[in-house]
Amino acid sequence: MTFLAIDVGNTRLKWALHTAPHRNAPLLAQGVEFLENIDRLANGDWGGLPHPTRMLGCTVAGDVVKRRVEEQMELWDVSANWVVANSVEAGLTNGYDYPARLGADRWVAMIGAWHRSLAQGPARPLVVVMVGTAVTVDAIDTQGKFLGGLILPGHGIMLRALESGTAGLHVPTGNVCEFPTNTSDALTSGGTYAIAGAMERMVQHLRQHCAQEPRCIMTGGAAWKMAPSMSVPFELVDNLLFEGLLEMAARRFG
Repeated sequence: MTFLAIDVGNTRLKWALHTAPHRNAPLLAQGVEFLENIDRLANGDWGGLPHPTRMLGCTVAGDVVKRRVEEQMELWDVSANWVVANSVEAGLTNGYDYPARLGADRWVAMIGAWHRSLAQGPARPLVVVMVGTAVTVDAIDTQGKFLGGLILPGHGIMLRALESGTAGLHVPTGNVCEFPTNTSDALTSGGTYAIAGAMERMVQHLRQHCAQEPRCIMTGGAAWKMAPSMSVPFELVDNLLFEGLLEMAARRFG
C-alpha cells in the first residue's frame, strides 16, 4: 500500500510518497511546488510515480487550491482525504473552543510532535512552533491535551506591514543583532525577537502550568532563521507535518 502525504501551505505544496502509511515506512519520492505551479504536477513530478493507494493531506490555502490539487490527482485511482481537526485523534485531545476550527496544519504538526516526543522518552509538556507566512506557538500538556496557542505574523508580514504603514520606511534585509544601530538591522532584529519572545513566553506559561520543563519542537520554512536567536533549547524538524500525517494515516488506513 503506497501512501501519498500532501502539505499545502500559503505559498508552497510539499508532498511525500511512502511505501506504506506508517511512521517508519521508507520514502519513495518527495518534492515541493509553488502554488502557482500546481497544475504542472500531473505531467511533471507526479507523472512517473508509483500509483499511491492512499492519500492524506492538510491545507491552509482554501478550497480553490484544494480542487486544483485534486484535479492533478486524477491521473491515479485514489481518493483525496483532507484533514479537519477533531476533538481527539492519534492520542491527542483538542482543547480548542471549537475543535474543527483549529487549523489543520497546527493539528497535524502537534500530532507529529507529540509522537516524536513520546518516541524519545516519557511524556513531557510540549511547545510546538511553526514558522512560516504566519507563526503558531502551541502548548500540549503531559496528558496529550492541546491547551491553546498563539498566532502571530511571520517575518515577511511584519516587515510589509511596517513598510505600508510607516511613511518613508523601506525594508531592506538586515541582520539580527542585540543592539541594532541601523534601520535594516532594527527591523530584522525586531521581527525575529518578537517571534522568539512569543515562543519563550509560551514555554514559561507551560512550565508554570505543568510544573515541569517543556520540550520545544520547531518547524516551518522559515524556522532556520529563528535557530540562532533562541534562548530556550529546541529541536528543529524539517518535515514535522509529514510525520503527523503518517501517524494519522496509520490509524485511519491501518
